[in-house]
Amino acid sequence: MTEAKGNKTGLIQLVAGIDSEGNPVLEKLEVRYQDQAGTFELLRSPLFVRNLAAGDIFTCAQDNPANYQVIKRSGNLVIRVFRKDDIHELEEVLTPEVAMLDGSLDLQSERALVYSVHVNIGFSEIEKVFDGAMARYTDSVWYYGNIYDPADGVTPLNWWDEFINQV
Repeated sequence: MTEAKGNKTGLIQLVAGIDSEGNPVLEKLEVRYQDQAGTFELLRSPLFVRNLAAGDIFTCAQDNPANYQVIKRSGNLVIRVFRKDDIHELEEVLTPEVAMLDGSLDLQSERALVYSVHVNIGFSEIEKVFDGAMARYTDSVWYYGNIYDPADGVTPLNWWDEFINQV
């Protein structure tokens, strides 16, 4: 944990899924600790943990990293990009386009990128950028990370209704 100007930050682990042997797969996430114990602000969108985006405030019991709950949404969408080949070339093309949407690159690995873009940019504008990049890099695919219910992966959460056209 680090502290700067009274803001405590650190890493916590949340369950991102279950492996083939039934064991939990954990992802380390950078957070800012909130005044209330067990409450955090996510600083960067995750690669695998579902239903959380940069800026979201959530609770999680220290002894149960599988049970977390969003208590305040930031309005950010998580966009995950995967590529079979090295992703660096795609990142160089995509990141400036995302920046033009006021989005950010939150994570980059050898074959994955994670972006955060505020929902008020509009789904159609966001999809135009990512679909356009995937058309040029056909060995790549993108997904939203926080718009579907984690239980079934298809039911829209509709949390964005409170943000759309709110200024």
